[in-house]
Amino acid sequence: MSYVEMHPENPQARFVTRAVDLIRKGGVIALPTDSGYAIACALGNKAGMDAIRQIRKLDDKHNFSLLCHSFAQLGELVIVDNSQFRTIKALTPGPYTFILPGTKEVPRMTLNKKKHTVGVRIPDHVITQAIVAELGEPLLCSTLIMPGDEDPLIDGFEVDDRIGSLIDLVIVGPVGTAGATTVVDYTDGAGRIARRGAGDYSLFE
Repeated sequence: MSYVEMHPENPQARFVTRAVDLIRKGGVIALPTDSGYAIACALGNKAGMDAIRQIRKLDDKHNFSLLCHSFAQLGELVIVDNSQFRTIKALTPGPYTFILPGTKEVPRMTLNKKKHTVGVRIPDHVITQAIVAELGEPLLCSTLIMPGDEDPLIDGFEVDDRIGSLIDLVIVGPVGTAGATTVVDYTDGAGRIARRGAGDYSLFE
């Protein structure tokens, strides 16, 4: 069976453990988040990154994001100044991805080659949070937008139909909203909207 159905409010511990075990062994999973489905693997898993690129037909310039459990975990991965800290703290957990300079905790191959930045997000989603909490480290992920599509997949059974044979596990559960995350780019210090998606982004306009 390439998928499991997780309870949206009380994710079954055995399924959470199964997903985490697969991730630790180098597996790739698809999971619901607060803004559509994401496809994910362990931080530093080059084969997993290549598999995600292959499924989504991405080049090596694609920016991956790190799914974090908490603000404390996020703070170990990226360099955040005081004003950015206040803004991100106010918007998380939620459907936002923030692009910031990475710290030495982030594998070089995960960073943007030119800018040495990485996307980070803290999803407001019980299933995602349960998996990242048990894993004990961030998940490397990409929004599951298939080639030719404009929006992320939102139905776990459709995800299983389309890519279930290409990955190790599909977690079936409800997503928060149908759209992708709003991406806020802090590369130049000031936050600017790089992609309009879910959540209120009036603060940056």
